[in-house]
Amino acid sequence: MSDLILANATLVLPREVIRGSLVIEDGHIARIDEGASIPEGATDCGGDLVMPGLIELHTDNLERHIEPRPKVNWPHSAAIIAHDAELASVGITTVFDALRVGSIGVSGSSRTDYHEYARALASEILGMRDAGGLRISHYLHLRAETCSETLIEELAKFGPEDRVGIVSLMDHTPGERQFRDLSKLRDYVCGKHGLSDAAFDDHVASQIALKERLGARHLEAAIAAAGRYGAVLASHDDTTAEQVAQSAAQGVHFAEFPTTREAAEACRAQGIAVMMGAPNLIRGGSHSGNVAAHELAEADLLDIVSSDYVPSALLSAALLLGDLWDDLARGIATVTAAPADAVGLEDRGRLEPGKRADVIRVHRFNGSGALRGTWVKGERVG
Repeated sequence: MSDLILANATLVLPREVIRGSLVIEDGHIARIDEGASIPEGATDCGGDLVMPGLIELHTDNLERHIEPRPKVNWPHSAAIIAHDAELASVGITTVFDALRVGSIGVSGSSRTDYHEYARALASEILGMRDAGGLRISHYLHLRAETCSETLIEELAKFGPEDRVGIVSLMDHTPGERQFRDLSKLRDYVCGKHGLSDAAFDDHVASQIALKERLGARHLEAAIAAAGRYGAVLASHDDTTAEQVAQSAAQGVHFAEFPTTREAAEACRAQGIAVMMGAPNLIRGGSHSGNVAAHELAEADLLDIVSSDYVPSALLSAALLLGDLWDDLARGIATVTAAPADAVGLEDRGRLEPGKRADVIRVHRFNGSGALRGTWVKGERVG
């Protein structure tokens, strides 16, 4: 690989921000030189921010490309390429593509089932990766729906060779966690699937019965599968201190989108990292009526940020946090070093000699950030 020097840059290091140059050789960071000098052949960054590439642990973005409109199925290879290119264009250099495992029936709707799709789609993603068809680094995040009918069968189709880095424990039983408020669930499900009030009531009853029948068995299977894959466990939508204690006992590494401050505080006490959604932070609140990300940030209860369903929000949220905390390095760490640590990726997430040269250049405009370049292992991809 050709060498690269990004000079006269504002380098975002793990704990400080300095003016300097980043020297990249053979796909890795070779050294960091302080000062505004511009060596011959270097790229003059003109003071732009240079930071680690962003690491996304939970994104539903691929589903949007596969089904750009309801009941419109897009060719998967084209969707994966578009998804990959979009992430590179907003500075994400490592992604854990979130794929649901466990089919769920929606009684009374025109869309009667969420059919199994994860294994086939994962094979396509990994095949394109192995063929060199993707720009950034892809891992898998299996969203294990414990309130489902087919979870165990679907988990059995994955193994240690599948780059499954995360298994998240999902429980979308009506009346619990994210949808404790059934009116919010009614708005979501009826709006998405066109259910009548009576059909919604039937759906709630059937989902509660399904959890009573299979929930405990599915939870045990998902935890065992994570161990078999070599993946870390994540909880999802923890709401109470009791649920967090259960997550800790299960070996959870980080908590996705806790819904209350009580849960976030319990995570901190248990040593579980807290991840919140960038859209929540940027919009100023949760669309489901749960705790606001900025409240947790102000209380020092926020560790990791995920773009969730808006890839471009990841960089914006990190910059916003840097401004909120008056500590840019800390804000950027929520989308670089902290997610890397949560999933055990020791080779990236920091501007340090020896790390992978997954790097982005960002120009700030009135608090926002405009991407000027994305490099993966020293090769420009965006």
